[in-house]
Amino acid sequence: MTLPPVVRELYPFESRFLRLESGHRMHYIDEGTGPPLLLLHGNPTWSFYYRDIIRDLRSDYRCIAPDHIGCGLSDKPQHENDGIVAHVDNLLELVAHLDLKEVTLVIHDWGGPIGFLTAMHTPDRFRRFITFNTAATLLSLPRILTLLRRPGLGALVIQRLNGMLRAGFMSTRVNGHGMPATVRKGYLHPYDTPTHRHAILRFVQEIPVESDHPNRALLETMAGGGTVFAGRPHLVIWGMRDPVFGPPYLADWHQRFPTAEVHRIEDAGHWVIEEASPRILPLMREFLERS
Repeated sequence: MTLPPVVRELYPFESRFLRLESGHRMHYIDEGTGPPLLLLHGNPTWSFYYRDIIRDLRSDYRCIAPDHIGCGLSDKPQHENDGIVAHVDNLLELVAHLDLKEVTLVIHDWGGPIGFLTAMHTPDRFRRFITFNTAATLLSLPRILTLLRRPGLGALVIQRLNGMLRAGFMSTRVNGHGMPATVRKGYLHPYDTPTHRHAILRFVQEIPVESDHPNRALLETMAGGGTVFAGRPHLVIWGMRDPVFGPPYLADWHQRFPTAEVHRIEDAGHWVIEEASPRILPLMREFLERS
């Protein structure tokens, strides 16, 4: 998928691809040299979400940002094993392929569980963590997310109408942070047809709302992560106006990692990096330089 010039100007990175054991191609960017940062996007974004951070930090750090299969510029299969376990396996392949060591894991939204479970599989490869709005457990969720898990409604709102992305754009505007048309175009470009939005719907369906949902076991596995990574440097930056991962999720995360350094961005929401990157970059730099 070729990026339009206006999007490429915002995302001026060389595209790289890894052919996974599944046969699908995972797109990723690998910019700069130095200690590696592995930046994992959530739903419904792609590595474009981290563009400002990469452009700033690649002068001193190696910034690696993949697109999960089904997202961004990666392949978009329609009827494959596209659950969270598959995403973890894909990321493990990428980490092994690049032989990443002493990694700083940077996570947001679904990138949190995917990245955290990956780190738990190979803890010796990960040194420290930078966490944006995500979850290590399941607390309350907006009712709309539960409703969108219904196949008919989810297919209509998420796939046909592209409602998840458009709701994200609206949320940043409500928080007082305008998003230029070129930036919106960047987010929309890989998700230009209902078929290309299949993974956005699947991520919503992967939320383990039901007690018998298979991902409940993954939450239990993640619960042990606080012990596995206790004492490792951890920076948490949280948009406090997030309608999905609100203050209770931040409190839960801090309880699991009580030594983490926490910064609250009061006027930002779920898309915290998009809304507050000028304030976030100094916090990240200072953390990386001293930890």
